[in-house]
Amino acid sequence: MSSEVRMADATNKRLDRIEEKLDKLGEALVAIARFEEKMDAYNEYRTNSWERMNKFSEKLDKIEDTVGDNARTIAVINKLFWIAIVAAVGAIAAQIWM
Repeated sequence: MSSEVRMADATNKRLDRIEEKLDKLGEALVAIARFEEKMDAYNEYRTNSWERMNKFSEKLDKIEDTVGDNARTIAVINKLFWIAIVAAVGAIAAQIWM
């Protein structure tokens, strides 16, 4: 009978070790699932960030084009301003000397 008790104890210990390993395996699976959820959330965040950066890049390109157009317009206005100043000074000088 003592051999049966020892065998039952050994079996119980073995089953306890198997149960502990299964618990650890379950915890590992839960940790992996949480990690996958975090990775999915990060990938979605990264995708959204890239989309926002692309939109900002498009806006920046439009602003750059507008600034270039404005620079050319200002250059023309600047030249016309100086032409008007020279014409006014010339008219005043012609009135004074005549």
